[in-house]
Amino acid sequence: MECDNQILRCYVLLNSLGFYFTKSLEGGLSVIMESAEEPDALPPPPSVIPPDLVPVQLTSDHVPEAAKKVLKPNRVPMSRRGNGSRGQRIQLLCNHFKVGVTCDSGFFYQYSVALYYEDGRPVDAKGVGRKLIDKVHETYGSDLSGKDFAYDGEKSLFTVGSLPQNKMEFTVLLDNVTSNRKNDSNGNGSPDDNDTKRMKRAFRSKTFKVELTFATKIPMQAIKAALKGQESENSQEAIRVLDIILRQHAAKQGCLLVRQSFFHNDVKNFVNLEGGVLGCRGFHSSFRVTQGGLSLNMDGSTTTIIQPGPLIDFLLANQRVSTPLQLDWSKAKRAMKNLRIKTENNNKEHRITGVSESICRDQIFSMRSRGQENGEVEMVDKTVYEYYVTHLGIPLCYSGDFPCINVGKPKRPCYLPIELCSLLPLQRYTKALSVLQRSKLVESSRQKPPEKMRILTDVMKSNNYGTEPLLRSCGISINNQFTKIEGRVLSAPKLKVGNGEDLMPRNGRWSFNHKKFADPVKIEEWAVVNFSASCDVRTLCRDLARFGEMKGILISPPKHAFEESPQFRQAPPPIRVEKMFAQLQQKFPKHPPRFILCLLPERKNNILYGPWKKKTLSEFGIFNQCLGTPNKFSEPYLTNVLLKINAKLGGLNSMLAKEQARSIPLVSKVPTIIFGMDVSHGSPGHSDAPSVAAAVSSRNWPLLSRYRASVRTQSSKVEMIDNLFKETEGEDVGIVRELLLDFYRSSGQTKPAQIIIFRDGVSESQFNQVLNIELDQIIKACEFLDKSWSPKFTLIVAQKNHHTKFFQAGSPENVPPGTVVDNGVCHPQINDFYMCAHAGMIGTSRPTHYHVLLDEIGFSPDDLQELVHSLSYVYQKSLSAPSVVAPIRYAHLAASQISQFMKFEDMSETTSSHGHDDITFAGQVPVPELPDLNKTVKSSMFFC
Repeated sequence: MECDNQILRCYVLLNSLGFYFTKSLEGGLSVIMESAEEPDALPPPPSVIPPDLVPVQLTSDHVPEAAKKVLKPNRVPMSRRGNGSRGQRIQLLCNHFKVGVTCDSGFFYQYSVALYYEDGRPVDAKGVGRKLIDKVHETYGSDLSGKDFAYDGEKSLFTVGSLPQNKMEFTVLLDNVTSNRKNDSNGNGSPDDNDTKRMKRAFRSKTFKVELTFATKIPMQAIKAALKGQESENSQEAIRVLDIILRQHAAKQGCLLVRQSFFHNDVKNFVNLEGGVLGCRGFHSSFRVTQGGLSLNMDGSTTTIIQPGPLIDFLLANQRVSTPLQLDWSKAKRAMKNLRIKTENNNKEHRITGVSESICRDQIFSMRSRGQENGEVEMVDKTVYEYYVTHLGIPLCYSGDFPCINVGKPKRPCYLPIELCSLLPLQRYTKALSVLQRSKLVESSRQKPPEKMRILTDVMKSNNYGTEPLLRSCGISINNQFTKIEGRVLSAPKLKVGNGEDLMPRNGRWSFNHKKFADPVKIEEWAVVNFSASCDVRTLCRDLARFGEMKGILISPPKHAFEESPQFRQAPPPIRVEKMFAQLQQKFPKHPPRFILCLLPERKNNILYGPWKKKTLSEFGIFNQCLGTPNKFSEPYLTNVLLKINAKLGGLNSMLAKEQARSIPLVSKVPTIIFGMDVSHGSPGHSDAPSVAAAVSSRNWPLLSRYRASVRTQSSKVEMIDNLFKETEGEDVGIVRELLLDFYRSSGQTKPAQIIIFRDGVSESQFNQVLNIELDQIIKACEFLDKSWSPKFTLIVAQKNHHTKFFQAGSPENVPPGTVVDNGVCHPQINDFYMCAHAGMIGTSRPTHYHVLLDEIGFSPDDLQELVHSLSYVYQKSLSAPSVVAPIRYAHLAASQISQFMKFEDMSETTSSHGHDDITFAGQVPVPELPDLNKTVKSSMFFC
């Protein structure tokens, strides 16, 4: 015990000072922490403090000098330095609804929930937990001191105040649950005639045991502390309890719950996406701690669900066939797996486990029957069809010729005719959507600002949170009115284009009519490749050259135009690309063309895209631009194409006037590099695909408009970038070194004294990892290049995946581009702000939420907000400002494009072959390595 107390004292001491352990820690402490390779690997503080451990006020003086040398300070997000003041003020409404908090005392009590069948087996079926807890509350309410429950649907339950005992056990009988007990069924899981009456109740009801065990208590006062900027683990847990209360409130209304969103079973919310899939509109709700106090953030949300109704209708729609005779039952089996159905003859619910091997007329099962002569029970064989038609008298129209639906277990199947099965509503569809389905889902979710405000107002009224007893018992009230806040509209930055002319954006957009690109390229050695049979290549090349000349780009006629042979159009994509390159090499035997214009049959997600990009960018180093084949090559379309081509080939379309004049505060006078970092994950249905991390960096300082990228693969679904610094055999082969060296070479042999990092795709819970893991890797990369070099850092996280929206009261339009908000609904302490740089033309604009986690450079709020706003106007591939800064947009494009390289790869061939010892720091197995980009295009903006 004394040893444990000493360890605990060390733990409390070091954590109170903001330290975490590193691998270099030696001695006894290294034994208890030897498996922790990163700060996140530390175990949580012990829940039970030994009674002889007296808390003391600790300072750094308590830490021995030897310990200070092996400990690293834990960075935390910086506090707000003030608010900005520049820009035209604008009155806004926000979809945050103010929450009244009167809980000055009291506790939320947390209990662990354990659910068991009658025989002691743990309950593993999903969706049963809420029914059981509701039954406990209904049956034993008087024994629970009248306490209401807040149940998360999994392992945790919360009450306001404590239950009578720290551990309580309950036995409940749940109706309408199909039993899996052996004596509830015959050979095929269906009751026979003689046993039906006796077993009817047992079949529909089942006994469960529910255990509630006290885990911890959470002070309600922690909510008020959080509103003062004193956030802690307690305050986060207390607010989580409030979110759980709202989820439970929605669950009681029969809603589908998806994380913090809820969806009603209302046909008005459904849109047919084809393929047996429906888009479902619902609502997101979450409590947020803001400068204005606690608020409820309510917003629209969408998900995809299975088309409810007759099971056969879903299968026909899913496989896009007109009759059951055309169904592929192996595909049907995969599509139906684990779906929940209801049988029409007895209204029972089941979960599909598979299909029968034989058709319904032939599928035999054994059942008990009494002999007519001696009356003894004997086993007889029947077909499923005969059982339902003859014994139960249920007519079957078409099921006899198709497999049965299995709702039993592998060794005890239970077969049902398909025409008696209907899919229950609100079942999530989690597979990858097609391009058309995704497009329809996005289209259905778009709502103009007035429509969104009306829908949110209606749902706040209909939810009637004032009647929720748990909210009332903890002193929580929710206002139904949108929060009023003040924003500011920053002026769009002036741009410079060709011949030194000025270009002033209007409403977040600009035009090159009668203007030339700032730095146009010349295209001479180039070719056209046509995978599309319906394109007039000659007219396209002529128009491209004509419009290019107007923008300052001189385009010679192509050296050659190649058409795909019709005999290869049904071949696999890599083969089609190989055959096309065979033609190219015949016409360009010595060296490949510098640029290729590639025409693809479809505009989006073409299967040729990945193999083509891999071949051109990795193997041959050829700049290329892919075009889907539109109905008409209009001037706006070709101008957009020229923007991308010019940027890829090293040109510059436009730049900031302040960038050219070297007048950007704190950036133009001191060598500064800007990073944009993002990680791209596999799409739904391809979750095992490796994630792709990309970082882009500015080059040619003092310019801020040219970038290059560095891309690596890493373990699937890992958000932290683990290749920023990577030492191999005494050499750093990580991402950051590559980018820093490029900056040095392209900026007149100058090392950046300042590094601005924009990080995308991380949540608040990962901020400390970005600050203490990723930033440390970047610092190591700098030190590895030059130990005496110590640049200043500014680290900003950009979030698009949030639910805060702004509205102009009484206006049908979106907020104007340049709108910035750093008050009211922002964090009470952390330095954050919202910015809407783009012009929302469709739907309701979603601002980007920027969190300034670190600022060693020392920007004022106004200078930093104006820099962020300006960086949306250096986006070279468009004539409008994107919603997020260009470096992040580029990083996303680079990761997405390079991830296409692996789409048709055999992973076994690309996986690292170093054996089982080649394991990453998190213990994952090696991931396939991307083929490196050819040196010709490596430093280009190939991702435009």
